[in-house]
Amino acid sequence: MSHQAIRSNLPQLRKRRIAKKKLLRRGTPLKEGNNEEKCEVPIMQSAELDMFGLVGGAADASSAGTSAMHHHHPPYHLRRKSHNFLFTNLKMAAAAAASSAATVTASPTTASPACVSAATAGLPSAATSSTPVLSPTAAITAATAYCPSMLPTRKRPRRTYFTGDSSTGLGCSPAAHYLLYELPDEVLLTIFSYLYERDLCHVAQVCKRFYTIANDNELWKNLYQGLYEYDLPLFNPSPCKFDFVQPEECDYDNPWKESFKQLYHGVHVRENYHKHGGKETGRSVAYFETIQAAFDYCDDMERPLVLIHSGVYRTRLIIETNISLIGAAPGNVAENVILEEERESTVLFNEGAQQAYLGYVTIKFSPHSCNDTVQHHKHYALEIQENCAPTIEHCIIRSVSHLGAAVSVSGPGADPGIRHCEISDCENVGLIITDRAQGHYEDNEISRNALAGIWVKNYANPIMRRNHIHHGKDVGIFCFDGGQGYFEANDIHNNRIAGFEVKAQANPTVVRCEIHNGQTGGIYVHEHGMGQFIENKIHSNKYAGVWITSNSNPTIRRNEIYNGLQGGVYIFGDGRGLIEHNNIYGNALAGIQIRTNSDPIVRHNKIHDGQHGGIYVHEKGQGLIECNEVYANTLAGVWITTGSTPTLRRNRIHSGKQVGVYFYDNGHGLLEDNDIFNHLYSGVQIRTGSNPIIRRNKIWGGQNGGVLVYNGGLGLLEQNEIFDNAMAGVWIKTDSNPILRRNKIYDGREAGICIFNGGKGLLEENEIFRNAQAGVLISTQSHPTQSHPSLRRNQIYDGLAAGIEITNNATATLEHNQIFNNRFGGLCLASGVNPIQRGNKIFSNHDAVEKAVSSGQCLYKISSYTSFPMHDFFRCRTCNTTERNAICVNCIKTCHNGHVVEFIRHDRFFCDCGAGTLNNQCQLQGEPTQDTDTLYDSAAPIESQSLMAEV
Repeated sequence: MSHQAIRSNLPQLRKRRIAKKKLLRRGTPLKEGNNEEKCEVPIMQSAELDMFGLVGGAADASSAGTSAMHHHHPPYHLRRKSHNFLFTNLKMAAAAAASSAATVTASPTTASPACVSAATAGLPSAATSSTPVLSPTAAITAATAYCPSMLPTRKRPRRTYFTGDSSTGLGCSPAAHYLLYELPDEVLLTIFSYLYERDLCHVAQVCKRFYTIANDNELWKNLYQGLYEYDLPLFNPSPCKFDFVQPEECDYDNPWKESFKQLYHGVHVRENYHKHGGKETGRSVAYFETIQAAFDYCDDMERPLVLIHSGVYRTRLIIETNISLIGAAPGNVAENVILEEERESTVLFNEGAQQAYLGYVTIKFSPHSCNDTVQHHKHYALEIQENCAPTIEHCIIRSVSHLGAAVSVSGPGADPGIRHCEISDCENVGLIITDRAQGHYEDNEISRNALAGIWVKNYANPIMRRNHIHHGKDVGIFCFDGGQGYFEANDIHNNRIAGFEVKAQANPTVVRCEIHNGQTGGIYVHEHGMGQFIENKIHSNKYAGVWITSNSNPTIRRNEIYNGLQGGVYIFGDGRGLIEHNNIYGNALAGIQIRTNSDPIVRHNKIHDGQHGGIYVHEKGQGLIECNEVYANTLAGVWITTGSTPTLRRNRIHSGKQVGVYFYDNGHGLLEDNDIFNHLYSGVQIRTGSNPIIRRNKIWGGQNGGVLVYNGGLGLLEQNEIFDNAMAGVWIKTDSNPILRRNKIYDGREAGICIFNGGKGLLEENEIFRNAQAGVLISTQSHPTQSHPSLRRNQIYDGLAAGIEITNNATATLEHNQIFNNRFGGLCLASGVNPIQRGNKIFSNHDAVEKAVSSGQCLYKISSYTSFPMHDFFRCRTCNTTERNAICVNCIKTCHNGHVVEFIRHDRFFCDCGAGTLNNQCQLQGEPTQDTDTLYDSAAPIESQSLMAEV
């Protein structure tokens, strides 16, 4: 058959071949004869074919500027050096064709790849123009004369395949059979590696085997990295979203091919393209040497994509359309693609750029010198103006201008998304958001800027999440002049001033941020600042974790404020604020400090384990402090001093290492309905002119007493329960003059109320019962007759000692009191004591002392060393007893009979003879009991050693 006949019959032959082998795109299966394997043509989606220009012909894109448009060759054109094994198989095919048709001579071992490619495509080649070549039809026809015995032994088929029609004599050619079934995968993979994407898509339509090999991940990875240069597949799942994904984490079978397809419509910008890639052929990809040329080319496109390859592009970009610009480079993409400008803003987004995208580039604004910045104070590395909403991701943004920020977002309708960017080492502010601008700012690194990391002002209202803002030379985030915003889960640390500063009517919402290691403080709210600070971690700051001053009124809620090198929350200079549900602990100074006319609301907080006090109110501080738990602080739980008048309600103040609540130096205020317990010192101390109102509190478990009023302290104590304290329930001494009214003072392990050393006071309508020593003890040691308290209408009962004891020349006014059911008696007066008494009822007391004396017992038997019964006591000169030893009358009569003894006075004591502290053994007691010397008064309380915090 002649060459012309073959060409004329080519459509018919091709039609018969496809019909007989059932290899239609419908997926019709092969007839099964002796076949053990099938070869089916895979069905490729038209969208995938169209992506690479395989539906409707190649894309017709006219080049502009320095663009290069490559013409597509037939699918089997091998443009590069071919494998020797390929030439061997082509030689076999040529020999088979020559045996049934005209003899053709060709030397494949010397032919160039271009000749082979042309031969396989059925096209004439310039290199072999004088030699006849086979067309595709001739090769198919000649191949029908080929038989397996023509192959070397090791290449012969292992099975027989037959798909032909015996009636027509047409069947699958042995050459096609060998190519489809016997040629090793590695050889096909090597051949396919010389193909570009469109050729691979054509080859993949031949059969299922070719489809599988043509979709090999390594093939597409090499293609992908040759064109886009990325180390990982980059996906564009939706507008303005580009993400690198690890291949093993991808949902696609071939992530490289899928990424290739998604980015294939892009236009490439590559400096000096013609030097290293301009001669590529076989693909329809537009290249440009300048970004502006790429912009011009994309003018009429709906959503153009521009890929900017490695290089430094000194140009200004003004973006007013929904274009996507993305860096393309190996390694760290943004570091290798640099956009730089010296005179004006490097990148400017204007109105119309609603869905523009810029990603994976470095943006620099670099004026020539500092003097030049005077002309460029309104220019930035990145500027976003009103009514546009671009997306900026994975960029490095720098500005060396001393007068302009690196990034500026301004104007109503400015609503960008800035994510995963690095804004650092700028000579001014990192990011400014102003003039009612908005936007989403997420996962950015903002650091080492000369001024604030971020400014939010003029009613701007951004949303900022998961940003890392650190090591700035000023404040981390600064909201002022009505700035707002929502700040969530940001890490703000190591800034030279505060981590977050708010002033001048600014009102941000700061949620779940970590603000720490500030060189000044954590949060600083001043000059009428506001804000909501919720669920943040504020710790390890050099000064206070939170500062509130100058009529500011923020809300500090559910934060952890801890380990500050000074205080936790510091409110001063007319500060206000709502401080609630916070956990404040481990700070070097007070957990909360209120001073200089500040008046916050502090409630439902836990303030504990401070190295200083819990709450410190001084210098006319005020505030409502309620429902807090204050515990385990090193000094006082609450300090109130220097004219301060806070209100404390329903707090639990406990387990402190000193005092619970400490009023001193004219500290005042209202202490109401609190539970104050288990302190190492007293529950409440009042001294030096302090005059609080203490009402309806429970004060118990103090290791040094319940309430101590001393050194001129005052105060109104009413309706309190004071119980189970290790020493006196209430101490009044050293010229103090409180009022105790309608309190319950009970179960004390010493006296109920002790008044001595010049203490005064008015005790009215109190219930004093079940105390281990006297219900009320009035005594003085150094200033006799100065103590003159008044007791009116009190009930003093069920005491384990006397009801009222007055000793050491003290005096008192006792009016209308009921004293009953006390063990040692109702009213016991020492020698020389003559109180004023009116209308008292003293009844049903047990008079255990008189009963013991009358029965001849040693008084130590009824008192031991825990109480001091009042009776006559003596001294034995024979036994050389000292002034601190006392002997009861029965021991004088029995144990010291015949000794030289003397009467000292009628007073409160226990018997040292019965206690076994003298040389001779008591005859009225059993075995001697070792004990200390007699103490005539209760042990003195420990006064607080707390020092006023200095800030």
